[in-house]
Amino acid sequence: MVISRTSAARKSEPLYARIATDLGEMIEGGVLRTGDRIPSVRRASRQHKVSLATAVQAYLTLENRGLIEARPKSGFFVRYRPHHLLDEPQTSRPARTVSRDESPTLISRLFDATMMRDVVQFGAGLPNAELLPVQKLNRIISAAARRAGSASLELDMPPGCLALRRALARRALDWGLKISPDEIITTSGCMEALVLSLRAVTKPGDTVAVESPTYFGVIQLIAQLGLKALEIPTHPRTGLDLDALERVLRSGRVHACLVVPNFNNPLGSLMPAAAKERLVAMLARREIPLIEDDLYGDLHFGRERPHVAKSYDRKGLVMLCGSFSKSVAPGYRVGWLMPGRFFESTRDLKFTSTVATATLPQLALAEYMTNGGYDHHLRGLRRALQTQMEKISHAVAESFPAGIKMTRPTGGLVLWVELPARVDSLRLHAKALAEKISIAPGPMFSPRQNFRNFIRLSCGEPWSPKIERAIGVLAYLVKQMR
Repeated sequence: MVISRTSAARKSEPLYARIATDLGEMIEGGVLRTGDRIPSVRRASRQHKVSLATAVQAYLTLENRGLIEARPKSGFFVRYRPHHLLDEPQTSRPARTVSRDESPTLISRLFDATMMRDVVQFGAGLPNAELLPVQKLNRIISAAARRAGSASLELDMPPGCLALRRALARRALDWGLKISPDEIITTSGCMEALVLSLRAVTKPGDTVAVESPTYFGVIQLIAQLGLKALEIPTHPRTGLDLDALERVLRSGRVHACLVVPNFNNPLGSLMPAAAKERLVAMLARREIPLIEDDLYGDLHFGRERPHVAKSYDRKGLVMLCGSFSKSVAPGYRVGWLMPGRFFESTRDLKFTSTVATATLPQLALAEYMTNGGYDHHLRGLRRALQTQMEKISHAVAESFPAGIKMTRPTGGLVLWVELPARVDSLRLHAKALAEKISIAPGPMFSPRQNFRNFIRLSCGEPWSPKIERAIGVLAYLVKQMR
């Protein structure tokens, strides 16, 4: 800890300034670290034997210096202040050819690693169960089972649980979308919503435009349906390159577009509102369906939830997909689809896909959204994920070798890291797993297995000495391979 003022200078400072200086030095010296909670104003008042007004002034001074931040109903916390911001990766430059996925073996290895309890999970894009409302949901599902009686064991045929569809319709107003419960189909997770959407608007051999990079599950799904993926350049902050998409659309070979406008996985990019409106319009002019995956929309770090692209849909061509898997209950496998003009065809496909979505989890989630404190949980989850992302970003910036690049998401739970050109992320994945650390190598996120020197890091695990050590081990491995 570095103290730069003389004792005489300290004595001449007002009391609030002395308190602010002492706390500031603890933060600068690493005694208090990013995300740490600092004493409440009342406790600080007692500790320093000063008035509440003086303690408040000290904390305001620290806020103005950018050292701490106030979080509603939670108190004051040390704010993330990186020593330097890493450059972001550039807009991707995929080849202008369609391709089929060739990475199922790699994906299987990643899923196998997520089942190993002794492995640090930077590879799995899920929040840790510690961040989810486990006890509350257990109570709610038990109560829902008692109320429903034998009905909880019956099939809830498509379009699904009316109470949940009503709750989703109310929630959609926050997304900039006015929709009727009768326009919503509940699904077995977001993946089924994507499956139904693609099956409704494409046939084997058709081409689907996707972001580059994009979620490996989407790549695998497109391949399994006999479709071809066409990668479109994507910026790590603003998302899909619409000029590049426009050039591709002029060729007339795109039959559908599948995009994650709000916090793409793995980039974390957020498409601006004007870009969403332009995307919907350019596809509507050509009658091309837009399949919008909004799985991460609720995990925003800003004050307002970003609107969905479907809020600009006037022709019913946008098929909005989502689920509770990243925000509340991954194991419930409950999602939804708002398919626009394709409602009838997707509902019929649902019958022949999984027949119906599990009844009891739908009832529980409907109750939780309506009366269970859903918004309170989301606020806490967003704060936790933001803090975890800030701490991991800081640790990577401090420990990884010079020259790496990293995204700066404003939501979601993943980071996209560009490593030195000589580092093979597939080899790094194997070496890290041997050290009980799981990462997601870049080639998983491209049908052509591009992004060889990239990795995705999940920020779903609460910060701990174990996480800190794992970052240090990864940094060492990267340094050895560069």
